[in-house]
Amino acid sequence: MNLPFLKKHPDMAPADPNPFVSLQREVERVFSDFSRGWPTVSFDWPHAALPRMDIVEKDGYIIMTAELPGLEEKDVDIEVNQNILTIKGEKKTEREEKQDNNCYLSERTFGSFARAIELPEGVKADDVKASMAKGVLTITVPKPTEPRKPEAKKIAIQAQS
Repeated sequence: MNLPFLKKHPDMAPADPNPFVSLQREVERVFSDFSRGWPTVSFDWPHAALPRMDIVEKDGYIIMTAELPGLEEKDVDIEVNQNILTIKGEKKTEREEKQDNNCYLSERTFGSFARAIELPEGVKADDVKASMAKGVLTITVPKPTEPRKPEAKKIAIQAQS
């Protein structure tokens, strides 16, 4: 009798006296064989939830832009505390459709993020400005001329057309 599942596989380890260890190895081998040849998807959760940002230094300013599609000024908080600029946001979307007695759709999307960026020592929190247009947040930080003691301040976001 020639049963394929009883054949020795080249990846199989030598038989173990403990049947459970042997079973575990065989199950791992089967899953390994099954996934071989299939594309793998890598999802790096901690970084996937963070907004994409560009940070440039230009004309005595540090200019940060963050992509925040679907968010408005009211959905985002910016704070400077001890030379750490923190951007926090939350998106809540709900959609409900009812076409007739047999067709009903309800979708909800919720998500929040927080991103912290260390600023150079001596940045004045009062001089940090933020604006938002079409889902792009722009934060402008004047580069410090002299070291100052860190301070805490909430930054208001202004709407742009």
